[in-house]
Amino acid sequence: MSADEGIEIFRVESQELLEQIEQGLLDLAHNPGDKELVAMVFRALHTLKGSGAMFGFDALAAFTHHCETAFDRVRKGDVPATKELVTAVLNAMDHMRALAERRIVAAAEGEQLLAALERVVGSAAGGGTAVPVSAGNGTALTDWHLRFTLASDVLVNGTRPLPMLDELRALGPCRITVITDNIPPLDGLVPTECHLGWDVMLTTDQPRSAIEDVFMFVMDDMTLEMTSQAQPDPAAPPEGPSPAAELAMASGDAKTLRPDASVRVPATRLDELMDRVGELVIAQSRLKQIAGASIDMNLRSVAEEIEHLASELRDSMMSVRMVPVVQLFGRFRRLIHDLARDTGKEIELVTEGESTELDKTVIERLADPLVHLIRNAADHGLETAQERRAAGKPALGRITLSARQAGAEVVITVRDDGRGVNRERVRAKAEENGLIVPGTVLSDQELMQLVFQPGFSTAATVTNLSGRGVGMDVVKRTIEGLRGTLELSSPPGEGSVVALRIPLTLAIIDGLLVRVGAARYVIPLSAVEECLELSAEQDHRSAGRSLLTIRGQLVPFIRLHDMFKTAMKPDLYQKIVVISSGADRVGLVVDQILGDHQTVIKPLSPFHAELGTFSGATILGDGSVALILDVGALVAAEAQHNPAQLRAAS
Repeated sequence: MSADEGIEIFRVESQELLEQIEQGLLDLAHNPGDKELVAMVFRALHTLKGSGAMFGFDALAAFTHHCETAFDRVRKGDVPATKELVTAVLNAMDHMRALAERRIVAAAEGEQLLAALERVVGSAAGGGTAVPVSAGNGTALTDWHLRFTLASDVLVNGTRPLPMLDELRALGPCRITVITDNIPPLDGLVPTECHLGWDVMLTTDQPRSAIEDVFMFVMDDMTLEMTSQAQPDPAAPPEGPSPAAELAMASGDAKTLRPDASVRVPATRLDELMDRVGELVIAQSRLKQIAGASIDMNLRSVAEEIEHLASELRDSMMSVRMVPVVQLFGRFRRLIHDLARDTGKEIELVTEGESTELDKTVIERLADPLVHLIRNAADHGLETAQERRAAGKPALGRITLSARQAGAEVVITVRDDGRGVNRERVRAKAEENGLIVPGTVLSDQELMQLVFQPGFSTAATVTNLSGRGVGMDVVKRTIEGLRGTLELSSPPGEGSVVALRIPLTLAIIDGLLVRVGAARYVIPLSAVEECLELSAEQDHRSAGRSLLTIRGQLVPFIRLHDMFKTAMKPDLYQKIVVISSGADRVGLVVDQILGDHQTVIKPLSPFHAELGTFSGATILGDGSVALILDVGALVAAEAQHNPAQLRAAS
């Protein structure tokens, strides 16, 4: 492994550790007496310090050492885990993140953060007087017998055994014996290989996890045997161990492989593998077409088998790329913490459906839109504690982030229990900006959509959170770029709800292949509700109105022949594909439905991307190109050209 590769691995791991520290601190703010949380934050800080020193991030290691020392005092009971301490370490954590990314930061900034941390720790300890902790206060001492050997290449990888032994000595009285049984003869000795082992007798009041933390960087490649025997607490009556405890001491301390072991793979390799799977799907589609035109049954059998395997490989690849939205939602707990401080409001974040999974690429692109929505809800939506009490609401405002899967889509909802959208102010601002003509009749949903126009803001003043009119239009553009849709609803006085409907993946989708004239198009199967035949009588009766009655409900439809200005005459028996986008349903009139199609999405060129009607393209089995219809854009286009028909249908 080269030095650059090692640094890149550390940067990825450091971000994970910093996120773990952040989540632990935020949990600790609500439950300051949880010793497990304190221990978890301490271990993460310890790991970050050790990893930073190992990979040459000395400034990060030195800075983190002070935070680790503070939490060591909390862990030992010298100082309590107050909200002030949590806030001080959160502020220091931002400085750690900058050091881990090797951004240029002023040394004075780090000194100020550490000074603030020392003041908090000193005041929490009663002016710096530490409370002594002894074995007689209920903490029992344990005798540990450790016997371990390291991997032979541990020295080559940069790991030194002596600092690990020093860390063991720091845990308590320790007797160390070197094991030399495996040292080869001199003529077979390789200086860069480690052949030593160690036998350690350790007495400590620390838990087993504290001992394992010493070996955390080499745990997977070493052999470690640990047995323990608790010493009686002088302050407690003597009591013999139970048979279950004796069995645990005899067998439970042996080192076992972790069942949740995983392999870290760079995201670029997953993207490359996804591209190869996409090309395989295209080749399989071509093979299927060739086999369909052949009378060779062996060829057809092989084509069917390859189709089945390609489908399973596609599903497996999709599952590898899918990650739970908890990784996305977890980022916003710190944001809510800071927003509550900046706005002076009492805000609570509630998350639901955290196990719902999305493509990792979609997760990454959703972060910024959700930040805008949450900031908007905190600044515009939620009232102050006094205003909420006056309105008969609890002083604590609530922002709820939820996710659920609906077919091939995931619906992410941002909900607040604030004052809701002021419709009169929205209309007045839209008329002032020239977005609508005064007196224009708009449905409630059309009025709400004005909020997402560029430069639109109802804020009376510009703050560091909002008011500049940039944010909500960014949300809309990003969601539409993901082939998703968004809806805003706001019952007066009951808060606001923004629902984002996002496709599960941006790489491969199931589509419905249709023909219009001589061209073929793909409609995302997740948006298709049903397919009907448009008889000549219905076609003639609906001329000029483009409305069709389906089971007692009026559904507007779009003649793709007319929209795409196809030169060919429509087929005699046309078909209608009914699609849905949010609460709206629209029919698409096509000449022929060719069947389902595994669609590998290819991006359009910048010139064609401006058309708006298509979200991408795909390569068919015969090598020709089929455009993928953008369902949301088609429905929006129908609403713009024939708003009366869409309202009549709804």
